[in-house]
Amino acid sequence: MNFLWPEFLWLLLALPLLVALYVWLLRRKKKTALRYASLSIVKEALGPGQTIRRHIPPALFLLALAAMLFAAARPQAVVTLPSNQQTIILAMDVSGSMRATDVQPSRLVAAQNAAKAFLAELPRHVKVGIVAFAGSAQVAQLPTTNREDLVTAIDRFQLQRATATGNAIVISLATLFPDAGIDLQSLQGGRERQRGFAIDAERKEKKEFTPVPPGSYSSAAIIMLTDGQRTTGVDPLEAAKMAADRGIRVYTVGIGTLDGETIGFEGWSMRVRLDEETLKAIATKTSADYFYAGTANDLKKVYETLSSRLTVEKKETEVSALFAMAAAVLALLSAGLSVLWFNRIL
Repeated sequence: MNFLWPEFLWLLLALPLLVALYVWLLRRKKKTALRYASLSIVKEALGPGQTIRRHIPPALFLLALAAMLFAAARPQAVVTLPSNQQTIILAMDVSGSMRATDVQPSRLVAAQNAAKAFLAELPRHVKVGIVAFAGSAQVAQLPTTNREDLVTAIDRFQLQRATATGNAIVISLATLFPDAGIDLQSLQGGRERQRGFAIDAERKEKKEFTPVPPGSYSSAAIIMLTDGQRTTGVDPLEAAKMAADRGIRVYTVGIGTLDGETIGFEGWSMRVRLDEETLKAIATKTSADYFYAGTANDLKKVYETLSSRLTVEKKETEVSALFAMAAAVLALLSAGLSVLWFNRIL
């Protein structure tokens, strides 16, 4: 626990002085009581229970003072709070290798089912956008809170050739920051136009911005799922740096067997292998995490973990109010017991 005003904690040294004052007052009252003809009369009147009771209200009041001083020092603690995550982009691989059946019933179907379950778990106020990528990347659904539209977009996935993981990150960033002038064509040296990207996007001037610490932008995040290696498009690590400079976390999910699998697609035979090193590097560079899913059940658990991680966050927060509330309760309890037992306050 940290304190914003730790100087107030020095006042806690006054508490032992108050204890000493209380003991001195008790001894003084005891000397006064000796003036009675018989001290046994006083003891019988008080009883053993009364002797203990007389110390409880002052002890509670002392604890209330301690809680007040802690509150004045403005303590901070790491607590779990609802996240202010407002927009999540799901970037999903729809390359031909996603038809592989090492993840039952197939990688694509397992990814679609897990994504739809993920949407069901998210709070309704969180916007979700979907980017589908293979040899190119395109926005399948702009960020929305309409879960039906998102499910429809996921069900419309069509397999294509090649894998452009870097493009997926860039298009996701362009979707999150539509006015930032993020230009995929300039990163590719003016090569192919991306489907689903505005024609006049090339005319937008690239706006200057000041890089921020990785992971510091807490209002949005990207989740990228892929099963293969980048074969075309922007370097994914270069795209990851763009995300890191904007404070966006890119959570990466690898699906499929680590040894890879040989599959056929439109008359072609290819061997696909998961590029875990790159996916881990992307997550590390953006202060996010990498998850591996070898089965459909694993993939479902990954999305469940991401759902809980993106909807709550651990944050250092000032908890002065809790100490102030505890002080008030203790002070009221002290006064109440004193009035109940002795018809006076302390």
